[in-house]
Amino acid sequence: MGKVYLKRNEEIRIKSGHLWIFSNEIERIDENPANGDIISVFDYKNNFIGSGFYNKNSLISVRILSKENVENFSQFAREKILSAKNYRMNIYPDRKSFRLIFSESDFLPGLIIDKYNGSFVLQVNSFGMEKNIKEIVKILKEDLIAENIFTKNDPYFRKLEGLFESDEIYAGSRQEELISDDSITYKIDFTKAQKTGFFFDQTDNRFFIERIVKGKTVLDAFCNSGGFGLHAAKAGAASVSFIDSSSVEIESAKENLKINGFNTPAEFIKEDVFDFFEKNIERGKKFDIVMIDPPAFAKSRKNLQSAKKGYERLNKLAIQNIKSNGFLVTSSCSHHIKDDEFIKIVNIAAVKSHSKLQLIYFNNASLDHPRLPAMEETNYLKFAVFRIE
Repeated sequence: MGKVYLKRNEEIRIKSGHLWIFSNEIERIDENPANGDIISVFDYKNNFIGSGFYNKNSLISVRILSKENVENFSQFAREKILSAKNYRMNIYPDRKSFRLIFSESDFLPGLIIDKYNGSFVLQVNSFGMEKNIKEIVKILKEDLIAENIFTKNDPYFRKLEGLFESDEIYAGSRQEELISDDSITYKIDFTKAQKTGFFFDQTDNRFFIERIVKGKTVLDAFCNSGGFGLHAAKAGAASVSFIDSSSVEIESAKENLKINGFNTPAEFIKEDVFDFFEKNIERGKKFDIVMIDPPAFAKSRKNLQSAKKGYERLNKLAIQNIKSNGFLVTSSCSHHIKDDEFIKIVNIAAVKSHSKLQLIYFNNASLDHPRLPAMEETNYLKFAVFRIE
């Protein structure tokens, strides 16, 4: 087993619970470990502080697995996966679809697993997980009775790790699934859908909007498969407008509305959201509620300033599309933008729109996306509901 020795004081953050060791924090490496090997980590005084995956090609040189020696990865992974499953079954006892493994937050760094009934969709974002993927597949088959196991990897993160940008089918096929969030049914076509197929991180937040939509005209912008708009329809919205720049997502939202049998008046608009907002302002049409759930504007710190400007412009346009005493439902999944920064951005947008805000609700990701207090990288989603005056 290879050994990594840290520079003076670099162990402090790790001992507090952070799971990443960066290349510039390492003093020396012994025994020439290969990428993906499990190595032992020592502080500058030669005290053992943990074990983790090693990758010499990544800025994140070590991803900590445990404060103990991990001699049997299969046993370690099985314990973590079953523990994660038991937690999800406690919080969502009637659901068969949810995020099963959330990478570092479930102490399996670089591994995401979303469960869709008997289909398990993986994102493998670390060299160590890639090297041990057969063990993960075996656990899913034997312990969770998985029928279909396949990847829908994120090329961006694979590239950072020096991994090939590819996808695999490890069991079964990429068949379509009908899933439920305990309220709404969704059809998932894995050959067309974004990410792993569905955005589980907003599941709990979609339920909240049911409290404010009854009798309201609602716009679901960046609608994806229609989650927010479908919950609005279920809760008695007067009408729901779905808008997305992707024809695939518009068709998905349309089909999901039909599957659920809702007869709420609905329109489906394939258009760039920014363009739609600007045109709608010229038309003078406004909604009671505008919901925006855009993709991440900042995947790295170098994009942070432009991302902040983008969120400000988007929220300003959204506010200008809302009637007085209406609601803005807004999100950001850029983890480089912190909770308080996001609220400030929306407030600046309101000031520039000559509007007043009341923050009535704030949340992060759903309960199947736990976060580590010592690792701010595990907290990425911001979800806020504002009343507009």
